[in-house]
Amino acid sequence: MLIFEHSAKGRKTKIQSASGNALPSDIPASFLRERAPGLPEVSEMQAVRHYTSLSQKNFSIDTHFYPLGSCTMKHNPRVCNSLAMLPGFLSRHPLAPDNKSQGFMACMYELQEMLCDVTGMAGFSLTPMAGAQGEFAGVAMIRAYHDAQGDTERKEILVPDAAHGTNPATATMCGFSVKEIPTLASGDVDVDALKAAVGPQTAGLMLTNPSTLGVFERNIEEIA
Repeated sequence: MLIFEHSAKGRKTKIQSASGNALPSDIPASFLRERAPGLPEVSEMQAVRHYTSLSQKNFSIDTHFYPLGSCTMKHNPRVCNSLAMLPGFLSRHPLAPDNKSQGFMACMYELQEMLCDVTGMAGFSLTPMAGAQGEFAGVAMIRAYHDAQGDTERKEILVPDAAHGTNPATATMCGFSVKEIPTLASGDVDVDALKAAVGPQTAGLMLTNPSTLGVFERNIEEIA
């Protein structure tokens, strides 16, 4: 039901009413309305109930099981939200100078070091703001590496058929062609098909773990 269907002429609440309040005198006449806007006339309780009802129609991780494997890893526990809202994080201006941001920068540096320890990588970046942006950054680095090596024949990215749609889209945006690798009934990548697909034209492999099917790749060490 639309909120306009709750509307009744003259219905309003005193707390929402602006009647009797004089308009500021410095507003140019050209910016003033000639007639009242066509807004619904509802009580405060009707407005609250209407929008609360709409919010409950949304799919929420707080009220439903969310089976998309790769995205469940992005769910932040409430304690993380509480930490992110500490004044030192929340009140810092994005353009604050380095000498006023040492604690903030130390947290990011230590997080990067922890992620390097966990993954065995030599370096880490916290710059990408979303999964798809992280994918793009990774494939762009693959492209830059091969270009720096003068290896221009590697023009193909391998992508499992169960991968999120941003995977092949990212590879295409970076100038690669995409070769699809089948997935077994278990949800794991078909390793034999992957081995057969790898060749001198292969630039890289995009693999999400856990996958979009919610499966932790059982053969990840062999694939790596």
